[in-house]
Amino acid sequence: MKLVSIPANPAPPEASCGALKTPDGVTLRVARWAPPPGRKGTVCLFQDRGDFIEKHFELVADLRRRGFAVATIDFRGQGLSQRRLRDPRKGHVRRFSDYLTDLETFVKEVLLPDCPPPYFALGLGMGGTVLIESAARGHRWFDRVVATAPLIDLAHRPLRGAGGTILRAMRLAGLGGRYVPGGGGEPLAAAPFADNPLTSDAVRFARTAAVLAEEPALGVGAPTVAWADSAFRTMAAMRAPSYAARLRQPMLLIAAGADTIASTAAIETFGIGLRAGSHLIVPGARHDLPMEQDRFRELFLAAFDAFVPGTPLYK
Repeated sequence: MKLVSIPANPAPPEASCGALKTPDGVTLRVARWAPPPGRKGTVCLFQDRGDFIEKHFELVADLRRRGFAVATIDFRGQGLSQRRLRDPRKGHVRRFSDYLTDLETFVKEVLLPDCPPPYFALGLGMGGTVLIESAARGHRWFDRVVATAPLIDLAHRPLRGAGGTILRAMRLAGLGGRYVPGGGGEPLAAAPFADNPLTSDAVRFARTAAVLAEEPALGVGAPTVAWADSAFRTMAAMRAPSYAARLRQPMLLIAAGADTIASTAAIETFGIGLRAGSHLIVPGARHDLPMEQDRFRELFLAAFDAFVPGTPLYK
């Protein structure tokens, strides 16, 4: 396994990249960076749907400057992890819990044996949803969890009810491996900047596009019907009134005020229900907070810094 480094997006130094295999036979790409002097523990970075390790090199560097080791993974079906469909551009899993298998395998085979404690987690978009689901199942691998723009509901109301019903019917009809209606193989980062829902920062958007141009195999297009159906069902379960209240994982949710992908209102409602957590909104920011303009990004990082302190025991 390798990391793709280009002049516009160089890999942070001291990287170690490799592969691991899940119990259900999927090969995943992983990367980690050793702690700088005065270590504070390890931040585990879990990407959004369609992301890849290289996209967040800047964020990795930010975390290392703060004194953390960093460990990260390409979830199955994206980045350079294994893809199981004939069309590798399809964003596909059979069920959302497959991502929990990836997470547990990563923790047991990479984090616990090879990374310095204490452990923190930062989940972006879908990665935050996976971390919340893991916490709901009783896993407490991380001292604190930060989730940016997690998928708890969709931002567009018309897609919520009818969309889920249509996807369920399509899947029951044996069409789970097809793209969602209207979807295709082009990654969001390859679309024109003016049309993108991820970031208002043209430079960071172009940087991601340059990485994809260097290594097209990193890209993922629209999700499949099976992925979307599973995501709808997961989000519906998370919106149950008792779901947030039963979580005991210390957690901070950071929503983007101008998000057109994840519902900011749903994140706010979920955050209010947390007993061991809180939430905040970055006004004006789009969905992909680590890739946003500095004025939004700095608010996200300041919130992270306030919630994820170092531990003197490990200095």
